[in-house]
Amino acid sequence: MTDSSAIGGGVDGGTGGPAGLVSPPGGGPGSTPGGGLNNGPDGGPGGGTAGIGDGTLAVRAGLPEPVQHEPTLPGPVFAAHFYLSGDPTGGYAYARDENPTWTLLEHAIGELEAPGAGEDVETLVFASGMAAISAVLFSQLRAGDTVVLPDDGYQVLPLVREQLTAYGIEVRTAPTAGDAQLDVLDGAKLLWIETPSNPGLDVCDVRRLAEAARARGVLVAVDNTLATPLGQRPLELGADFAVASGTKMLTGHGDILLGYVACRDAELTASVRRWRKIVGAIPGPMEAWLAHRSLATLQLRADRQNANALALAEALRGRPEVAGLRYPGLPDDPSYAIASRQMRRFGCVVSFTLPTRARAERFLEALRLVDDATSFGGVRSTAERRGRWGGDDVPEGFIRFSAGAEDSHDLVDDVLRALDASAE
Repeated sequence: MTDSSAIGGGVDGGTGGPAGLVSPPGGGPGSTPGGGLNNGPDGGPGGGTAGIGDGTLAVRAGLPEPVQHEPTLPGPVFAAHFYLSGDPTGGYAYARDENPTWTLLEHAIGELEAPGAGEDVETLVFASGMAAISAVLFSQLRAGDTVVLPDDGYQVLPLVREQLTAYGIEVRTAPTAGDAQLDVLDGAKLLWIETPSNPGLDVCDVRRLAEAARARGVLVAVDNTLATPLGQRPLELGADFAVASGTKMLTGHGDILLGYVACRDAELTASVRRWRKIVGAIPGPMEAWLAHRSLATLQLRADRQNANALALAEALRGRPEVAGLRYPGLPDDPSYAIASRQMRRFGCVVSFTLPTRARAERFLEALRLVDDATSFGGVRSTAERRGRWGGDDVPEGFIRFSAGAEDSHDLVDDVLRALDASAE
């Protein structure tokens, strides 16, 4: 339970410190915010989340015990240090290492990634999704090691591959579909999974891959960006790391850059934390606070956006100009069988291909409710022709569509109208 002196008082019971402080993970008594759903009445593990719905979990995640006359979620703490003289004591000393606003957010994300796990899961937040990805890769790999990456993942991964190779690390790649990474797993130190893949939306069997990796002594990290913790929980499927960009659907408003790593193993977490300290890839307190505030609506956004994505995918199935339609939630999608076993929600992204680059560009221009913009997961629908970036192996007319929270019939009507208009 959060020590009453840590809210409105100084660190570890001192006086005069910033309001709203909570002790960081491993910071001794009061290290876990008492209001979180993973805590029992005394603030320790044991409260569990049995029977708790995703909406309740998202609304309450990471909140400290309420304090009279103070906000439910304390505001961001901007101080760069928390002591004025003498030796640094207490949980917070310098803001590159820990910040009270991060701590609340980290507890919240941990509760979403592994409900009921309590302090067995530790989460670290970063300045961006790529900062989180890099922290796992570069904290775990050394010259002479081998890593297995997907060859159809996020478009920055080829740049990561170049850097890993420059450091003397062997990089093997294989497609996400068909669990093809199993074929190149022997002798590796780390397996990196991205499922569903971005932008192709292929899905692999995380549990199968994780079991095979563990039998070979290989660590497993899963990029959970597209699914979010409400759609898929990699740690429960056997992964060592759950990694994601919080820039996208987790926060949902297109106004925050954020990333995180969640892990059950204290030693592995410590190595990632050390990398964050060395590199300094830390989020600002305001971004962390806004992200935590956004989590309260995650379940509402996810349900609406997932429903819109499915409605759109179903509407596109009957269009003769649409090829290569992919959405894991469609019963006839190649990934549906695996996705339905390991995913609780199928995501907000739909991909498809129009006949030519010109047709795709006319389609995007004709949309009225959908912004022609990159990224995905926001409450406002976006779409883009991915080939414009040159980093994805996709046709010129390939469209990645991110369904927002608009009314389904309005969104579907707009897309179908734009398809008609683009044919002229």
